[in-house]
Amino acid sequence: MTTHSHREALDDIDRTIIELLQADGRMPFTKVAAAVGLTEGAIRQRVQRLTDGGVMQIVAVTDPMSLGVRRVAMIGARVAGAAAATAEDLATLAEVEYLVATTGRYDLMFEVVTDDDTQLLTLLSHLRSRPDIVEAEAFVCLRLFKQTFSWGAR
Repeated sequence: MTTHSHREALDDIDRTIIELLQADGRMPFTKVAAAVGLTEGAIRQRVQRLTDGGVMQIVAVTDPMSLGVRRVAMIGARVAGAAAATAEDLATLAEVEYLVATTGRYDLMFEVVTDDDTQLLTLLSHLRSRPDIVEAEAFVCLRLFKQTFSWGAR
């Protein structure tokens, strides 16, 4: 998903469309249109604008731990220098699924998915050898209890 430093102006119809699609990403645009009082074409245009603008994306989400031998971990990293520059570089790594700037002990927190412990160890060694990363601490995920994407648009 593209990230933006500015906030896209959303109206109540955009917010409702987002909430409907968060509840059911496969909901036909005809049903979305009926729910908000617009035409199917208008819904299609709004959804396209919202996805092109990086406001939302429509995807199938899995639990990577249920797909066989996979290792999921959250990594906290303290960086030297500009966290944004390090984040841009980390975002290019195939293992990184989710990456945010944070306050507190770590400048960046990110979720990684690797094939196994060996790949996770290799990734951690790579991260810890970087001059822009002062510290990288991994928190291995043992079980997924909850995963929702219903933040809404309010």
